[in-house]
Amino acid sequence: MKHFVLIYDTAPDYLQRRAEFRQAHLALAWQAVERGELLLGGAVGEPADSALLLFRCDSADIPAAFAKADPYVVNGLVTRWQVKPWHTVVGEGAANPVKPEAKG
Repeated sequence: MKHFVLIYDTAPDYLQRRAEFRQAHLALAWQAVERGELLLGGAVGEPADSALLLFRCDSADIPAAFAKADPYVVNGLVTRWQVKPWHTVVGEGAANPVKPEAKG
């Protein structure tokens, strides 16, 4: 399994329009969690001007399909999105753990 980050750039009126689509967006997100694909997601900034969603899956197609179906994207609350592989090497859930060599 690999990690992918789905990065959303949000529209200037994102916070004002979010409520109308939030329940459908959250339902989609929690379904992805239940399938074991989505690990974390949420808005970034104060006030929010972007969002990050962390996926653990085999292919970038999975987060891309999520974005294409997301009511925030479909209804213009997200102005741009991209999927990037995240090469995790440190931490409990790292896909490719790399530890420092022992000094000896």
